[in-house]
Amino acid sequence: MSARERRTFPLVPRRRLSGLPFGDLPSRRRGHGTEVIGSRQYEPGDPVSTIDWFASARLSSASGGDEFVVRDRAADEAPRVTILLDRRPAMGFYPPPLPWLSKRGALREAAISIAASAAVARADIAALDYGTGEPWWLPPGRRDRPWIVAARAAEAPFNAPEDNVLQALAFLAQRRTDVPGGTFLFVVSDFLEPVLPDAWLDAVGHGWDVVPVVIQDPVWERSWPDVAGVGVPVAHVGLVRLGRRRAARLRAEHEERYAGLLAELHFVGLRPVELDSSDPYAVDEAFLGWAEERRRGRWAR
Repeated sequence: MSARERRTFPLVPRRRLSGLPFGDLPSRRRGHGTEVIGSRQYEPGDPVSTIDWFASARLSSASGGDEFVVRDRAADEAPRVTILLDRRPAMGFYPPPLPWLSKRGALREAAISIAASAAVARADIAALDYGTGEPWWLPPGRRDRPWIVAARAAEAPFNAPEDNVLQALAFLAQRRTDVPGGTFLFVVSDFLEPVLPDAWLDAVGHGWDVVPVVIQDPVWERSWPDVAGVGVPVAHVGLVRLGRRRAARLRAEHEERYAGLLAELHFVGLRPVELDSSDPYAVDEAFLGWAEERRRGRWAR
């Protein structure tokens, strides 16, 4: 499925943007936009199109004179989107047709979905990974960015160091001009190599709208199946037979680990996108669900 065919999701910010003009999202500035942020009395020079005729009629009726009320709107501005891909060797597991979650496939489809959605929102798109062991940095831009991101996600090696997400966050902190406050920062990883809470808090402190995208196998990483006495193929090891107690212990450990990851992210104020499939439709559906939940959360506040 190409970037043009994806079911794109809306970029719903946690707060109003302070970004580039001529986008689709409401900002802190007043101007021509879609979201009404207040009303006031008409002043000479205000466009007639901004007059709220129903409110003006009510005010005129109450005051006995001609009164006009205009609506102030938030200017629509373009967001910036940065895609950070974890390309540790473990993120390169497992190629089809093996029965486990293809993390490399899920990572690729996540990158395509994010880039396609950012393009629809007329966002500047940047990307970063350490696939070769050194930073590969795609500066913010719009022209051809979805195709560059898709090609890189599909072709780049998985030779990043274990702490590459931490290195990448530090890299971005040195490029605040390219990654200003309000930038959507999608961090795509399985997070089995933990990111310390202080690193998340620093990222949030820079004003970035951080979105962790968690890729874990729902059977073998988020939990563990009841495979007591059955030979289980393990990467780089071969067939391993586990007893019932060992299988139960692994299930408890993995479920506790995953619950702890979600709790830690929620503690620092982050709502992740959870991916358990490399199917493009399922990936798009997960991002759409995240956007809808964030939209409802904004209205609830």
